[in-house]
Amino acid sequence: MSKKPTEIKEDEVETTGHVWDGIEEFNNPLPRWWLWTLYATIVWAIGYTIAYPAWPISKEGATPGLLKWSTRADVAAEIKAVDEANAAIENKLASVELTEIAADPELKGYAINAGHAVFQTWCAQCHGSGASGAKGYPNLLDDDWLWGGTVEDIHYTVTHGVRNEDDDDARFSEMPKFGADELLSKEEIEQVVNYVLTISGQTDQADPELAKAGAVVFEDNCSSCHGEDGKGDRDQGAPNLTDAIWLYGGDKDTIRESVNFARFGVMPTWAARLSESDIRAVATYVHQLGGGE
Repeated sequence: MSKKPTEIKEDEVETTGHVWDGIEEFNNPLPRWWLWTLYATIVWAIGYTIAYPAWPISKEGATPGLLKWSTRADVAAEIKAVDEANAAIENKLASVELTEIAADPELKGYAINAGHAVFQTWCAQCHGSGASGAKGYPNLLDDDWLWGGTVEDIHYTVTHGVRNEDDDDARFSEMPKFGADELLSKEEIEQVVNYVLTISGQTDQADPELAKAGAVVFEDNCSSCHGEDGKGDRDQGAPNLTDAIWLYGGDKDTIRESVNFARFGVMPTWAARLSESDIRAVATYVHQLGGGE
């Protein structure tokens, strides 16, 4: 048995005056606690916008507020305090001989920790968070260095970069495009590719007859940079072709692509972005990872 709806007497509750299909809308007042809460939030919001930064006024920032409070200012103050606390050891790191850093346990520990932070911020994007590199980006954990792996060599490379146009002292070398520029015929390229496979120990992929002819092509066109024995030249950034460490890959197709079109990896100069102590710190960090000489 259904319950009969409660009848509301006329004029017992005000209506809004809205009527739809014979249905009137009651004008029930909101609870007082809800209204006071609403009013309180409005007052609080007005007070906040007056006291604190609130309304964006340009790309430079927002209304400053009467209290002039700023999270950026707080962070800047914390950074300044840390810089002042580390000023003495930072100055020492920036001034001592690079080879003396490792002999000072306190300085070495500071340099490695600071260098790790610098590496993760600026270097990991290319060399990987663990410094193991990727295709076209050198592995910094092994002892196969294009430009040398002493702490002085690493410091110079970080400071000036490689093949960039921003630093006149950047390390620079350029491999000819033997195929694209028609410096070698397709036959000669196949010969030298097979020769490189042979000297790198990949004899199973090489054709002995092509490799024999490729030795002459290599001596005439490649040995001036990679050396007569193919072990490279760090003064020119020419890689060792006799080991199993390859920057772009050591299979037949990749070597053929390198000979045809060459490689021209670029590393930026960090002198304009990092302080001398930061560069020394990251050089020390990279040097001690396991591949430093």
